[in-house]
Amino acid sequence: MGRCELTGKGPVVKNLVSHSNIKTKSISQPNIQKKRVFSQSLGQLVTLRIAASAIRDMEHVGGLDKYILNLEESALSKRALAIKTRIRQKMSGNKKAETGKASKKA
Repeated sequence: MGRCELTGKGPVVKNLVSHSNIKTKSISQPNIQKKRVFSQSLGQLVTLRIAASAIRDMEHVGGLDKYILNLEESALSKRALAIKTRIRQKMSGNKKAETGKASKKA
């Protein structure tokens, strides 16, 4: 009974309807995996509980950093939101350092 920390995907309650139109409640669980994902900007592995569909989307986009920066903050868990802010801070710090090096060379 987990929930994806990136997409917010969780269990869904649905009805199984028979031929005689009898409705039986059923719960459909998402395919949640506990994965260690590498963040290039942080330079370390991050452990998250992620849905398999989110893992596929992450690989398609090009990694955790690009994927998590494009997500809305309302769907993220507290842990994922903390990782997103750390990535954003690290990337903004790298941009400042690169511009500082460029000005010193000129």
